Amino acid sequence: MSSLLTALVAAGPLAAGWSVHTVWLRRSLRSARRDPLTGLRTRDGFTRRANVLLKDPRAVVVLADVDHFKQINDQYGHAAGDALLKATADRLAHYVGRDGVAGRLGGDEFAAVVIDTHGTIADLLAVLHGVLARPADGMNPAVRTTVSLGWIGAADHPGEDLSGLLRRADEAMYAAKQARAGVRRAGLGRLLATWSGRRAGRRGTALAGPRDAA
Repeated sequence: MSSLLTALVAAGPLAAGWSVHTVWLRRSLRSARRDPLTGLRTRDGFTRRANVLLKDPRAVVVLADVDHFKQINDQYGHAAGDALLKATADRLAHYVGRDGVAGRLGGDEFAAVVIDTHGTIADLLAVLHGVLARPADGMNPAVRTTVSLGWIGAADHPGEDLSGLLRRADEAMYAAKQARAGVRRAGLGRLLATWSGRRAGRRGTALAGPRDAA
């Protein structure tokens, strides 16, 4: 019995150390999946959560891109650009809420997956477009721009993976940006070959599919 007690006492510090190490690993993993500037999920974290949400046929994939972002950086400096990105991320996260997911894919490009519970996504995105165009709180009101949005419903293309839906949303976003339309839904037909070639290489649109993100 004394030998067993001695062994347990000796193992105590090791067990405690392992518990601390496990907590540290979990926190490090969570931090790695969060963008340090905006606090949104990074590509990996977004992909994992988005693939879960896409199991719901009411899921909608949204791609958002800040308009004229380089001009903001050039004219007002990178601090102003960072503040604009942070404001955009905060507003997008508020819109998405706990039942969806928002992520920063890189640069001034964001993505979200939401559940269109009431079939009002078009109206809600129109409102969101207006909200995203507001100046960042506490900043020079001149530091402002719009955000182009493209979206597509998962039910429009059953069986399409996240990467494919993001490509289609990206097509719609680019069309909205070119037409200065603000928000545009992806067409229900096949991807347009010319746009697909132009947009296929865009950062963040070629994300891992469900099997890759497991």
